[in-house]
Amino acid sequence: MSETNGVMMQYFHWYTEPDGNLWKEVAEKAQELADVGITALWLPPAYKGVAGGYDVGYGIYDLYDLGEFDQKGSIRTKYGTREEYLNAIKKAQSAGIHIYADMVFNHRLGADKAEEVNAIPYNPQNRYEAMGEQRNIQAWTHFTFAGRNGKYSDTELHWWYFDSVDYNAYEEEGDAIYVFEGKSFNQGVDLEYGNYDYLMGCNVDFSSQEARDYIKQWGKWYMDTTGVDGFRFDAVKHVEAEFFAEWLNHLREYTEQNLFAVGEYWSYEVEALHHFITMTGGNVALFDAPLHYNFAAASKQGSDYDLRKIFDNSLVQNEPTLAVTIVDNHDSQPLQALESVVEGWFKPHAYALILLRSQGYPCIFYGDYYGANYKDNGDDGEEYEIWLDSHKWLIDKFLWVRQKYAHGEQYDYFDHPNTLGWTRVGNQENQGGVAVVLTNGEEGFKRMEIGQANREYMDVTEHIEERVTTDDDGWADFPCPAGSISVWIPVS
Repeated sequence: MSETNGVMMQYFHWYTEPDGNLWKEVAEKAQELADVGITALWLPPAYKGVAGGYDVGYGIYDLYDLGEFDQKGSIRTKYGTREEYLNAIKKAQSAGIHIYADMVFNHRLGADKAEEVNAIPYNPQNRYEAMGEQRNIQAWTHFTFAGRNGKYSDTELHWWYFDSVDYNAYEEEGDAIYVFEGKSFNQGVDLEYGNYDYLMGCNVDFSSQEARDYIKQWGKWYMDTTGVDGFRFDAVKHVEAEFFAEWLNHLREYTEQNLFAVGEYWSYEVEALHHFITMTGGNVALFDAPLHYNFAAASKQGSDYDLRKIFDNSLVQNEPTLAVTIVDNHDSQPLQALESVVEGWFKPHAYALILLRSQGYPCIFYGDYYGANYKDNGDDGEEYEIWLDSHKWLIDKFLWVRQKYAHGEQYDYFDHPNTLGWTRVGNQENQGGVAVVLTNGEEGFKRMEIGQANREYMDVTEHIEERVTTDDDGWADFPCPAGSISVWIPVS
């Protein structure tokens, strides 16, 4: 896909302030981001969630409310109003930045009325184990969207748009997933717990043609309204895989645009990611969650981690054109349910590995770029204060090097457990290339070929002041400080 030449940025984190200012911030920062080399922004879900102006965006209530209607206690969303959202998109696009909208198809929360329906309770830990006979339950499944009063769509959602819920108002105690009469868990999903179709709330039934048509019709409205350039699909392991390709191709035909799409398949099992890619015909890229887990492990193990294995079992290793490489995101950041933090000392290593190599489509995390400070309760019930350091200065350096020097053939020197390196030899338009060395142990060096004879190189990270000169054959010893990184570019 052509997008792999660019750099995406996730422009939010889980604890972004609920002050309604994010859309305005996007508009204000768009040109600045474009100037440093960001080519696309993944923005959070823009529609109304069950928590109104405090909802991060994944507790979906009304897909048609982009911060326009008084629903769930607010008019605006956590990030701003509909008008501010549309303005942010236009500002970013005018600066040359693509906008990817966050699509949440799997579930709905915050229904307006309860309905009676027959259902069978199933074990949440084994979705093929019934926990009793079919019974009449009261499920919160009727979405009237009264605050919107039929604007844009007069469709109300009922229980038959869904296949299951995890709450029965007649039996408030208990732990079960209730599968509705005549329904079953969708196939083409992850096999955790036997079948991982159900995640939360009212689980959308993708075997229902009504449900599929509703989301397709809404997709056309969303494109007409926003004009975004692509999508980030949430929780794809919980949704019938083929639907994503069907929905995406439906909108590609409608808009006559080759809309980009990336899915969130949060699994260390790279085989599951490959299976999803096969099921979607290669139409949807995936975030490289296994690579993130490798980064997290490397950051925690220090010099005990064998850096030669940093790309083992990653998506970018075998499907580089469909791999969106990440360091951290809103789900992996501290105090989140999927917390798997990449420690701060290793962040420069990880960003060099995704930004300065030829494979993959890199995605920068807002919290790593700008830093973040927030409080939340941990699993033990205690409140913690978290500080995420800003790596903006170094990431900007990497982005500049990526644009100017990281071109041409790539030579890897992954032959030592604690020190590795690679070079990009440049091209006719931009000769000189770049050499990168990183260590997780003692200071070291890599003897590497960069293709430029008798040329002087400097470390743009400013970790090393001394310069390096290549020999008659274009080779040199490029040093690196202990537990750090160096990035070498030609002096002139």
